[in-house]
Amino acid sequence: MQKQWFVLHTLTGQENKAQRNILARISLERMEDYVGRCIVPTEKVVEKKDGRKRTTTKKIFPGYVLVELALYDESKGTDEHGRKAIYERTWQFLRGTAGVVGFVGGERPVPLSQAEIDAILTDKPTTGMGGTRNKVQFSVDETVKIIDGAFMGLMGQVSMVDPDKDKLKVEVNIFNRKVQVDVESWQVEKVAIEETFEPLKP
Repeated sequence: MQKQWFVLHTLTGQENKAQRNILARISLERMEDYVGRCIVPTEKVVEKKDGRKRTTTKKIFPGYVLVELALYDESKGTDEHGRKAIYERTWQFLRGTAGVVGFVGGERPVPLSQAEIDAILTDKPTTGMGGTRNKVQFSVDETVKIIDGAFMGLMGQVSMVDPDKDKLKVEVNIFNRKVQVDVESWQVEKVAIEETFEPLKP
């Protein structure tokens, strides 16, 4: 069976738990033909504060795990609506896994391309800014550009501001889908008026 990479949405803070549950059930239920690797993408972040460097490991996509699945049964072709048949065993396996909310992309998710998965799996340290961070000066619905971290280069709209923690939630397009990502205030900048891009649609 051909396996492809898909993105699963998990309960907040339960990415590792969902990963452990999936991996444990693979051998227990003999799902090796249907389910392959399952990972929680992380990155090493190098921060400099008070003259000292500290390396920490952070989740790249909080609230998501990547899993290699045989989800679509290519041998059955498509139905009258052009939809591929889904392996019921794979579907029920994931529905019964504690911590898993569902697929990113709904009931007919689009698999990640090889280029996308290669980019995600490349572990590159991210250098954070040292010293005292500026207080949040952003507002909800404001358009910003991410200038540091795994989502560097993406533009999106601020959906939540947490001034106490100096963090933001920004809605961006990744995996060809709209998702909210957590960033720190120093990782984004306001988009200049003259910058042009295709805005996110509600």
